[in-house]
Amino acid sequence: MDVYDFTPGPAPLLISIPHAGTELPGDLGARFTDEARSLPDTDWFVHELYDFARDLGAAIIKANYSRYVIDLNRAPDSRALYATHTTTPLCPTHTFSREPIYSSGSEPDQGEIERRREQFWRPYHDRIRSELERMRERHGAALLWDAHSIASEIPSLFEGVLPEFNFGTRDGASCPSAIAGALLEVVTTDGRFGAVLDGRFKGGYITQHYGRPADRVYAVQLELAQRVYMDEAARSWDAQRAAPACALIARVLERYLQSIPR
Repeated sequence: MDVYDFTPGPAPLLISIPHAGTELPGDLGARFTDEARSLPDTDWFVHELYDFARDLGAAIIKANYSRYVIDLNRAPDSRALYATHTTTPLCPTHTFSREPIYSSGSEPDQGEIERRREQFWRPYHDRIRSELERMRERHGAALLWDAHSIASEIPSLFEGVLPEFNFGTRDGASCPSAIAGALLEVVTTDGRFGAVLDGRFKGGYITQHYGRPADRVYAVQLELAQRVYMDEAARSWDAQRAAPACALIARVLERYLQSIPR
């Protein structure tokens, strides 16, 4: 199994899907608890949700291995992403619900974490970096869209029910507020879904590390509440539910592309 799947595209837009993978290497699953083997924190079906983006000319990189193997949206040294709340490490040991991922005594040691970083984390990020550089050289600018989804309610992470569309730009550091505000406006004007900019989810390592507006590389994360496009209880794709969400995200990405002078 390849570490990631990559689809090239002619537009200056790269869509990163780091958390939709469900593969586990070797016998790793045998070390997991029963709950962890169901991979509850997966960004289910996000690669299907963004299938339309090929028609926009976007390049797409999608990780194949589970975030429980390694979290591609974390720093290589596992440093915290936020000053105000904790984040899971590079190789998580607990689910979002704070249940153990590993059977007692089978957690990865530092050597295993380093091997996973080289095998799974580095190739994904090498491809992001090279693709953004190629886009900037060809188009004068590069747009990165980090595509995520999450359960609508996770009491251990946030209170209440999450808005449907959660845009993150690291408080404007990875993408100017004028551009991000225009993306938010597409959703709020449509009126079917709730939306927030730089709320609970401001963007992870990918947004933070690659978004460099001064160098004409822009990065936005979208954390989408899973009720928008799937049956959360059954963890199943709902095509009827997903159709309007896909159409709206397509309009957001079109605005994103139009916002950057070539």
